[in-house]
Amino acid sequence: MPLFFINKELVFPPVDLAEPDGLLAAGGDLSAERLLLAYRSGIFPWYEGDHILWWSPDPRFVLFPDELIVSKSMRAIIKKKTFSFTTNQAFTEVITNCKNIARKDQNSTWITNEVKNAYVELHKKGIAHSAETWQDGKLVGGLYGVRLGKVFFGESMFSHVSNASKFAFITYVQELLKEGVKLIDCQVYTEHLESLGATMISRKRFIELISEAAR
Repeated sequence: MPLFFINKELVFPPVDLAEPDGLLAAGGDLSAERLLLAYRSGIFPWYEGDHILWWSPDPRFVLFPDELIVSKSMRAIIKKKTFSFTTNQAFTEVITNCKNIARKDQNSTWITNEVKNAYVELHKKGIAHSAETWQDGKLVGGLYGVRLGKVFFGESMFSHVSNASKFAFITYVQELLKEGVKLIDCQVYTEHLESLGATMISRKRFIELISEAAR
């Protein structure tokens, strides 16, 4: 199946035309309008080299907030108040750390300066959000993503000390649950998030869920 190339027109091909690995299209830009259309369509961006690639994998890895698993060891860490937690207090620092960790640990450049700038702009518009873990006044872990209605689309997380990103994720999911969030998009499988309760659902079901909740 040929890869779709996007021009300046604000449109994406139907997600069921994606490759088996989820690759749907290339090109376009990271404007706020295109990013919002992508998320509401079940699509997310990922860079490869100088090219923006757009993905919609099937199945999709998600977490239903009320199915969050908190291990006994993490409950003990939370109870000990080893860390403190904030939201949206250090968005730029969080995405910068995610960018640096990705480059170091994954030999990846998917969080480019263009990606960083695009999500910082979304943050300024109140659309992209961060959750931060602090220890002794220092930022030691966190995550960022996009909140649309009752859906949080997770993008990336980082950790400088053991359990810092897990603490941010757990605490934020619990907060989102209280705020009525119904679904957290984890995009693609990781063993780490599976241990926290994330599961695979079909792309069709994912699209149905976000079409109702991501308004």
